[in-house]
Amino acid sequence: MMVIPAVDIKDGRCVRLLQGRMDAETVFSDDPASMAVQWEGQGAELLHVVDLNGAIEKTPVNLETIQHILQKIHIPVQVGGGIRNMETIHRYMDIGIGRVVIGTEAIRNPELVREACLQYPGRVVVGIDARKGRVAIEGWTRTTDILAVDLARQFEDFGVAAINFTDIHRDGMQTGPNIEETQQLAESVSIPVVASGGVSTLDDIRNLLPLAKSGVTGIITGKALYSGTLILKDAIELARSA
Repeated sequence: MMVIPAVDIKDGRCVRLLQGRMDAETVFSDDPASMAVQWEGQGAELLHVVDLNGAIEKTPVNLETIQHILQKIHIPVQVGGGIRNMETIHRYMDIGIGRVVIGTEAIRNPELVREACLQYPGRVVVGIDARKGRVAIEGWTRTTDILAVDLARQFEDFGVAAINFTDIHRDGMQTGPNIEETQQLAESVSIPVVASGGVSTLDDIRNLLPLAKSGVTGIITGKALYSGTLILKDAIELARSA
């Protein structure tokens, strides 16, 4: 199972939000690229980048900062936030992004996901963010009536590389991941699932490792790395040893 560090970008800075609230941010660095270099140095094999402004504005906002990250590290980068059309996907692929994460638009326009998968096989991820099992969109500002499990099943035959599943109530709260819902989602589809939200200690990593049998292939963690409750190198070693 892969442990994936997150770099969330707002106004060009590396921040973390509480439960996705744009008014509840903690700034960890004015130089997101330096954080990316740090995580690569600790053994990260993939970097998860989110353009938080892009998620709200519905178009990339921090492209220059993301390009700077790409120039500084050698591991693949997956990016989400504001990806609503093929033009944006082409732009990201052209600058060297390894994977794009489609969230809101995956619900509104599943055909975008299908087209992107056809043009970029193995490089399209669907981001499913949920509150109490219901999918949230528009940078988590609106919760729909769609069940996360039902949405995931729609993409079974699209060729999606992975589903990033985030429990919003736990994101940035360091309260531990939602094991039950993550397992339920993973067992409902054949698509690999990456767990996100609430991962804050080595015990959280340890508790998620058995879900590999259910189809969970990765763990995204952010705030815990910046606050120091989780050391990325130790988390990666634990996951590899399992």
